[in-house]
Amino acid sequence: MQDAWVHHTVLLNEAVDALAIRPEGHYVDATFGRGGHSRLILQRLSAQGRLTAFDKDPQAVAAATALAAQDARFTIRHEGFCHLGELGPESADGILMDLGVSSPQIDDPARGFSFRNDGPLDMRMDTTRGQSVAQWLETADISTLSEVIREYGEERFAQPIAKAIDRRRQERGPIRTTGELAEVVAGAVKTREPGKDPATRTFQALRIFINAELEELQQALEASLGVLRPGGRLVVISFHSLEDRIVKQFMAGHSREVYDRRAPFAAPTPMKLRSPKRVMPSDAEVQANPRSRSAVMRWAERTEVPA
Repeated sequence: MQDAWVHHTVLLNEAVDALAIRPEGHYVDATFGRGGHSRLILQRLSAQGRLTAFDKDPQAVAAATALAAQDARFTIRHEGFCHLGELGPESADGILMDLGVSSPQIDDPARGFSFRNDGPLDMRMDTTRGQSVAQWLETADISTLSEVIREYGEERFAQPIAKAIDRRRQERGPIRTTGELAEVVAGAVKTREPGKDPATRTFQALRIFINAELEELQQALEASLGVLRPGGRLVVISFHSLEDRIVKQFMAGHSREVYDRRAPFAAPTPMKLRSPKRVMPSDAEVQANPRSRSAVMRWAERTEVPA
């Protein structure tokens, strides 16, 4: 079955092109996944080039470890990309962040990311540590449940869903599988978006929350400014509005000088990024890989660091 879990890297050439690879440079694939971007970066590096990758998923790390055994220019770190700053100041010529969940993660029922195939309700990116969604749902109160589903899933039926989860726990015990959760959500959502399963937003919310995805993204973006050399590129691919909003605001905020209104005669804080761009998947890519339809890529270049 695993052979069927094929991952199609979204915006493959566009993302690597945006890095403007220098063959002898050092690049970072902050979210290795199944290595599509990493392999193309390595093709464009010379013998002196280096590529460092991060990933929390043990399966992704296993695939990356096999690649590292074949290519001495490549290093994998079994960590989230919030550890990006550990690479050291001005140590990278480009950083790529692909924020999507890989197809093997979604399609493998054992990972618990999808409501389409019943499996354990897990959703952890790193299955070696932390709480699963099932464990968290056992004790989360209605108020917390509602807040998480509303904030991270942008779900307008968050309160009815939270109450339905609580009612299910009281009547039949803990929710252990993706199928059980999807059934509870379907019973609480009164109207459905065309073409969308009623559980979509709730599953997104719980995945983002249990993996602290937005908090980690913010940490990684801030760290990237210190890690990038002047002229280095930051490239980020996001797949939903919460991520894209963070990336857009971060790049916009650092692409202009900032004046302190409390000190009107003080020199402004210089901009740290320049020339932010947005790229969307082509019609041909969306047709070939429907999962790419929500992708948005943004990139910007690190400015000269003031002395």
